[in-house]
Amino acid sequence: MSEIIAGIRVPDSAIARAATQLVRDTEDDLLYHHSRRVFFWGALTGERRSLKYDPELLYLGAMFHDMGLTEKYSSPELRFEVDGANAAREFMKSYSVPARDVEDVWTAIALHTTPGIPEHMRPTIALVTAGVEMDVLGIAYHDFTNEQRDHVCVDHPREPNFKENIIDHFAIGTVSKPLTTFGNVKADVLALKDVNYVRQNFCSIILGSAWPN
Repeated sequence: MSEIIAGIRVPDSAIARAATQLVRDTEDDLLYHHSRRVFFWGALTGERRSLKYDPELLYLGAMFHDMGLTEKYSSPELRFEVDGANAAREFMKSYSVPARDVEDVWTAIALHTTPGIPEHMRPTIALVTAGVEMDVLGIAYHDFTNEQRDHVCVDHPREPNFKENIIDHFAIGTVSKPLTTFGNVKADVLALKDVNYVRQNFCSIILGSAWPN
């Protein structure tokens, strides 16, 4: 039987079940439960906004969005968001998912830490970011009912120190490749967690470039 939480049905297709198992086997409890909550917040946002979205694509985007933070899927030089997007793309290709759908999930994951852009794009892309922003930043927290928040968090609980612990996960996933944080929110993470981190400055890079003027 399909699982229903807060009125949202979890996709129960072969690819969705495989994705759940892969993420469960790869991520720790914090990231797994966070990823599942992202799906529910995204789906509930889609329902509230009357968006026509594909639950399966939203689920895949939510489940893979932090896979780039794991040792197995982390590359030495790419942003963790791109690592997660690449992992999702390869996984979806193995199930012969149409290219347009693969592209939407890839983009949703790659842009989920780039505020102000995904909300103007197709529903899968917009709703993955909306789910992440709700779970990590509390954006639109009061747009969800108490019952919705309670139902989701009963099945996928937030750890008592989730706020600190998710920041730690972000730091661990990016500390070895600090250049990938230039121009994105993970620069704030390393500024807090790594005493050796030196934040790059956009204007300094312009003024110090090889151009004579």
